[in-house]
Amino acid sequence: MKTNKPLILTARVAEVDLQPFDLLRETHFPPERNFLRAHLTMFHRLPGEYVKRITGSLQSVADHQGPFTAKVTGVRHLGMGVGFSIESPELISIRDELRKVFINWLGSQDMRTWQPHITIQNKVAPARADKLYRELSEGFQMHGISITGLDLWRYLDGPWAAEWATMFDARQHAS
Repeated sequence: MKTNKPLILTARVAEVDLQPFDLLRETHFPPERNFLRAHLTMFHRLPGEYVKRITGSLQSVADHQGPFTAKVTGVRHLGMGVGFSIESPELISIRDELRKVFINWLGSQDMRTWQPHITIQNKVAPARADKLYRELSEGFQMHGISITGLDLWRYLDGPWAAEWATMFDARQHAS
């Protein structure tokens, strides 16, 4: 669906877990392109014209979901950058539920099989990405990160502006 007011949905990562990714991003992302903190994108382009319907769906999901732990399972080579692969049955389930609601609005990028990740380097020469990939892979250890909610952002041709956010219901059983 065409939209001139695109929205981006990210999973909220607990601040303490996000900080190491932010530090890596600040160090390795080209500074002239680094407008954002590290993030875990769930949908790349939702129509801003339907923000009330979108936020209603997001709140409905959040009301029935407790915070949970996702696994950072490895370093991922992105061709011209590097990220970290994220695995979580809960995250997949949430995205699948929302995908059904948003299906008529989704573009090709959001229709593909989702591979959750946090990008810390992008749009660099492949040799530079290769080097960082090797460096980060050597000492990598799988670990958990807490997913605590959902954040909706307005895309501003580079930077993003916070549009709406919700926390998962801590009264729900956490995993």
